[in-house]
Amino acid sequence: MNEMVQFSDAGSAGRLHGMGAHQIYEALREQILGGVYETGSQLPSSRGLANELGVSRTTVTVAYEQLAAEGFIEVRQGARPRVASSLIGHQASSTVSKRAGPIHLSAYGERLRANSPWPDYLPNRLKVDFRYGDLSPSDFPALMWKRAMNMAMSQRPGRLAYDDPRGSSRLRQALQGYLWRARTLSCEVEQIIIASGSQQGLDLCARLLLDPSDSFVIEDPCYRMARQVFASTGARSVSVAVDGDGMETELLEGITARLAYVTPSHQFPLGGVLPVSRRYQLLEWARHNDAYVIEDDYDGEYRYDIRPVPPLHKLEDRSSVIYLGTISKTLSPMLRIGYLVVPPELQDVFATAKQLLDRHSPVAEQEALASLIESGGYESHVRRVRRLNGERRETLLAALRRAFADRIVIEGADAGLHVVVWFKDLPRSLEDVLVEEARRAGVGVYSISPLYGRETDEGRADRIGLVMGYSALTTGQIENGVRFLTHAVERVRRNSPVTSAARTVSAGTAERA
Repeated sequence: MNEMVQFSDAGSAGRLHGMGAHQIYEALREQILGGVYETGSQLPSSRGLANELGVSRTTVTVAYEQLAAEGFIEVRQGARPRVASSLIGHQASSTVSKRAGPIHLSAYGERLRANSPWPDYLPNRLKVDFRYGDLSPSDFPALMWKRAMNMAMSQRPGRLAYDDPRGSSRLRQALQGYLWRARTLSCEVEQIIIASGSQQGLDLCARLLLDPSDSFVIEDPCYRMARQVFASTGARSVSVAVDGDGMETELLEGITARLAYVTPSHQFPLGGVLPVSRRYQLLEWARHNDAYVIEDDYDGEYRYDIRPVPPLHKLEDRSSVIYLGTISKTLSPMLRIGYLVVPPELQDVFATAKQLLDRHSPVAEQEALASLIESGGYESHVRRVRRLNGERRETLLAALRRAFADRIVIEGADAGLHVVVWFKDLPRSLEDVLVEEARRAGVGVYSISPLYGRETDEGRADRIGLVMGYSALTTGQIENGVRFLTHAVERVRRNSPVTSAARTVSAGTAERA
């Protein structure tokens, strides 16, 4: 019979000495579940345990009361607590609990499980990380945002209640004016739906516009999470190839689908701008198919050669276009604020779907953003970060050209926050090898292959492609990162049997010449 608590290691008693009721409860619970105290066995009296641990009897009594409330022990007046008889068969195995049978998921869950796992977002130990989508913390207007948030929090509402699922009326009015000034996009306030980032905007479109029997058109290559959110509905992906001018819309002939997803102002990831002839061709296809076009303008603010390109939405009067914007590339992806401009006939159903998903996006952040837009501070910030990212872009392009000269081709450099670098003399089969070699050298670079659809990936040229973001880095980090990448590329060239064979053939040809 157990007179005193059996601690699992010699230091446990010392750690519990003088501690509170919760720590005593946790230790006893763990030992009961682990079988140290078997079903029906007695625990120490509250007085005895208090003396052993150097705590008050009241502290032990509180721990015992919690264990009794949860059914771990039985307590009777005048008797020491006993381990509850109801725990028979539940001890010793409770710490590692596994299902006996297979995991049963919905069809939606099975489709998600079939996808490749997402990369982890834990801090890494890379010296330089060219991951695209990240922003520099030094660019964030911390003081301006703090003032806006303080102002939003100081304006106490008459009551704490759920807000309009479409989003803050003040923010939607501010966005209406901003979209006209910055993107020449005209819409009514009622057409704007505030979402928790552009990803939720895509999810709303997928839920409301696609059934499992449907098809959707998407660029190839494309934003991977867009393809996957649409495919998660069970709809079939129809990939349409991209060239230097964006989606090759002439390939749409004969395709029937419910929606098309495009990035016409800056194609992700290759950077092409969809010319007006293709824009009209895409809209005509949408009219013919009674389909919607989702225009993702994820980084439309960043053009370095000319003014930002007007959106596709501007060309369509009846509007089969759903415009998707975000502040993730201008302020921070951590704020989770995006917005949709939907056709009038869809505004009610999108508001209902948003309400069912999460009621509405956080109100204080919406009010703070509205304040920044109204004051002109947001647009001033956008101009500042456009200049800073232009400097980072020039540094990256110069460093890449110095390091690799004519052995590379760079795409997508006229806009956005990343470039695509093609290595003409390295075959695609070495893409993962180069990425891993670069990580060993302390630099993060990212393969373009996952952005292609499986059904059309074979049509790619046989060369390595890397997507390199620069908006989170200093100019010094960019130069160092390219230097690390140069060493990694040389090691891959030197060690690969493919490139070694090519050098041998080249040398033999030179000798014969």
